Formats: sequence, C-alpha cells, structure tokens
Amino acid sequence: MRIVSMLPSATEIICALGLSDQLVGISHRCDYPPEVKGVAIVTRPKSSEAAAAVAAAGHAQDDELGPSELDRVALVAASPDLVIIREGGAGPGHREIEAALVGAETSPEIVALDPITLEGIFHSITTIGAMTESEDDSIELLEALREEIGEVEQGVLARHDAGLRPKRVVVLEGLAPLMASGRWVPEQVRRAGGWELLGRDGEPASPTNWEAIRDVDPEMLFFSPAGLTLRQTQALWRSIDRPEFWDDLEAVRRGQVFFVEPVYFCRPGPRVVDGVAMLAEIFDPETFVGTAPEDGWTPLVED
Repeated sequence: MRIVSMLPSATEIICALGLSDQLVGISHRCDYPPEVKGVAIVTRPKSSEAAAAVAAAGHAQDDELGPSELDRVALVAASPDLVIIREGGAGPGHREIEAALVGAETSPEIVALDPITLEGIFHSITTIGAMTESEDDSIELLEALREEIGEVEQGVLARHDAGLRPKRVVVLEGLAPLMASGRWVPEQVRRAGGWELLGRDGEPASPTNWEAIRDVDPEMLFFSPAGLTLRQTQALWRSIDRPEFWDDLEAVRRGQVFFVEPVYFCRPGPRVVDGVAMLAEIFDPETFVGTAPEDGWTPLVED
C-alpha cells in the first residue's frame, strides 16, 4: 500500500506499526521517527499572511500540522492508495485533496483523524491498523501502550493509598498568548498523579491569563506550547514579560516551574504515553525513576 500522511501523529503511528516502507508522502511537520527522512513532502507552510488569518480564525492552536497548503505536484507524483488528514484544521482537507487529484491516475481512500482524548488517540491507532490491514500489529501496539500507562497508574495508586494527594498543576499549551491545556492533556496529568486546575478534558486549549493562574495558585507550572520544541519554548519564555506577582506564585516559590517537550503533549500519537510517564517522574521522582524520555524536560532556572 502507498500511504501519504499529512499528520505527524499519523506518521508516528504508521511507523510504530512497521509500515514506514509504505510511506510515499508526509507533511513538512513530520519529523519523527528518523526513518521518515527522505520521504517526499507533500505540504508546505502557508505564507505569513495566510497563517495569521488561520490563527485569527481560531484553527491553529490545536492543529499539529499548522497553517499549511498542499503541494499538488508532489501529491500526484506520490500516487497514494491512502491519504490521512485532519478535516477542518489548518491544513489541506478532503475537498482540496480530491480537487488536486482530478485527472490523476489515482483515487485514494481519504481518512480523517481528530482525536480529543487518550482513548481517541488509541482509536486512531486501530483505525490506521484497519485501513492498512495491520489489525494485529495495532492491537499489539495498543496493548503495549496500555500496559505502560497501567504501570504508571499502579504507582499513582500506591501514592494515593499512602495518603499523598494529587499535585495541583497548570499546564500552559500557549505562552504568547497564554493558553490553558485541553483535549487529552488534563487526562495525561490525572493519570500521572496530578490535578489540572485550568485545563478542560476533551475541549480545545482555551485562552487564559496570569490573573487566572494566580487565582488557582498551582504547586507546579508547566510550559508546553504546541508547535514548538523545548529549546524554542525556553527562548520564547525569555522574551515574555512576567507578571508583577510572578515571584508570589507558589510554583515559583517552590522552584516547581518546568519546560516540557511539547511533542509529548500536543501530538496525538504513541508518545503521549511517554508524556504521562514524564509527568509522573516530575511529580514523584522517587517512585518513578527513569520513566521520562531523555531530555524531555528541564526545570526553569531563574537568572
């Protein structure tokens, strides 16, 4: 089968199922795993003006692909049997792909994925498994992911039985502007042994402000802006003015402010499970030793 994936998360799932050799096209944001290097790229970022219009319309914040457009020539050349997209996002949709392929000698199946919960992410895995005749491999992958989360939850349950309460947490999915977490991120926090104070399960990331953060006064504060890397997040943070009450926040006083690699939280693929393990280690490093991905997080070090 010839597969074009326009979603970084779908690309990761395809590779985790052992189908990397069937990828004939990927998006410009597909950067993992390493074996996708060299696969034809069938999307490109929109111009800055067009991207700004998409962002203003509210489509960009929760979109792993970002404002982008189709490279029609590359798509036609890929001659796919299956195309995986997110419908209604900031990238190419079903109609645009069909229009691009008019007159081409290919008529692929087009599948849209848009999970909003961890279970929805797992469903994306079974969907791709079914579409690629890899059902057994998808079940095996899901079993491994569920087992990994289950091990974390056992440790969290032991903490609860010992009388330790969940950590009071705020995860910011945007810094400029400030965005409280949504979709599956509050669930990641909960499964890792925390309580997300501003995030909303199954809903898009939502605007917030420093006053709202001050009002809930979290014990721990996490920066994980969608679409950036950890290093880019650190650079962005250095350019932002802090609120005048910054030093009064409990998380700041405790030295419990962290940068976490956003890809483990904003990309709905297998690595969200690693995000749960990362949070668990940060919450309780004595119980969860070495569960976080290498170089996945770092504390904020004050100048």
